[in-house]
Amino acid sequence: MSWSEVPPPPATNPGNDLPCVQVRPPGPESRTWLTRLAHCQAPMGPRRDPTAPPSTIVLASGQGSNVLDVDSNRYVDLAAGFGALLVGHGNEQVLRAVELQSGRLLQALGDVYPSDAKIGLLTRLGELLPGRHTQCILGQSGSDAISAALKTAALATGRPGVLAFEGAYHGLGYGPLSALGLRASYRAPFSPQLNPHARFAPYPATDAHLDEALTAVEAALREGTIGAVLVEPLLGRGGVIVPPSRFLPELARLARAHGALLIADEVWTGLGRSGSWLASIEAGITPDLICLGKGLGGGLPLSACLGAAELMGEWSRAEEVVHTSTFAGAPLACAAALALLDVLHRQRLVERAAEVGARWRAALQEEAQRAAGVEVRGAGFMIGIDAAPLEGGAVALQRRLLERGYLTSTGGGAREVLVLTPPLTIAEPLLDAFTDALGAALTELAPRQGPAGR
Repeated sequence: MSWSEVPPPPATNPGNDLPCVQVRPPGPESRTWLTRLAHCQAPMGPRRDPTAPPSTIVLASGQGSNVLDVDSNRYVDLAAGFGALLVGHGNEQVLRAVELQSGRLLQALGDVYPSDAKIGLLTRLGELLPGRHTQCILGQSGSDAISAALKTAALATGRPGVLAFEGAYHGLGYGPLSALGLRASYRAPFSPQLNPHARFAPYPATDAHLDEALTAVEAALREGTIGAVLVEPLLGRGGVIVPPSRFLPELARLARAHGALLIADEVWTGLGRSGSWLASIEAGITPDLICLGKGLGGGLPLSACLGAAELMGEWSRAEEVVHTSTFAGAPLACAAALALLDVLHRQRLVERAAEVGARWRAALQEEAQRAAGVEVRGAGFMIGIDAAPLEGGAVALQRRLLERGYLTSTGGGAREVLVLTPPLTIAEPLLDAFTDALGAALTELAPRQGPAGR
């Protein structure tokens, strides 16, 4: 691949253009910005060799499914803000709603003097669960929503325990951190300050693992201290694991039998990302509490915890107890969320994610099976490619794809899974082009099998 400093050609289909990478990433401008970043941002993650060259880029602008970095390289964004940009960058309807709301009211007074936009959003969120009177608690992040759900369960059951799953990621606030099974290193430095009543069970990837997982769940529930069972309908950051179809119904049955509340973490899977409005409802259960985040705010920070009014009534007590913050349910984010929900409905993007996502996943699997042991899994536009058999794993695959103009993320406990969460609006030719790019990258990282291996 050759590199030059020629700017990319002008977009011909704004927001849905193919990549144009003419300066090998990271380019000189990205390197300059990254030097400034290293000086002013607290270091996170494993220690890195300070002499090693940077492996990331700095983004400057985005439209639809495209982003440009500060070196004017154009990429196709298949990460979309870790799945948060459901309708892509700079969606016209969302931007218009934000513009109108910013001219009316940027900030209200929380729960004291709420805005009309907040009340409108609460009403719309209640409609996601027809047939029951649903009430909501708004927050700013998925972690906020999980914290609200865990507190609700503690109020309703009087039990301190939480049952979560190995590989799970629910955010890094102190409540969710107690239930984080992705990496022990995230919890270890803070363990003396975390809930000591958290328990973990295996997350079943196949029918062969289901009985082991359910046996561990029941054993934990029999202790009598578990008030909340916290589960992702699909394990997201843990590697995009799709559990057996019996898992969620059996989990709901066990939770109910032992007097615990079932909390569905739909921060990633909800609102069409996995091909349904709510993956837990699609699986045939109605959780006691449902948490939304990521895509809910249309790119702005917003989350929600939903539950039946009778359950949410546990917050009403003689002595005041609340879960809120200054910017929770801010009118700007609520207006963006209302516009997002309208776009999802009018353009039938949830149905599109299910249909187009299934076709794309099949095409990716056909390409991936040429490299021994590489598996593609997921639902809707939430797809994982298990690159553990490849030299360098998903990190190496991510790098090869970045050089070809595709932004992706990684997941799994060892970052062995390449994660694809594009906007639900992405054009199919971009998906086809990525499939070809994936094949080329796999060729470089692993020898292809002959016809007998297909």
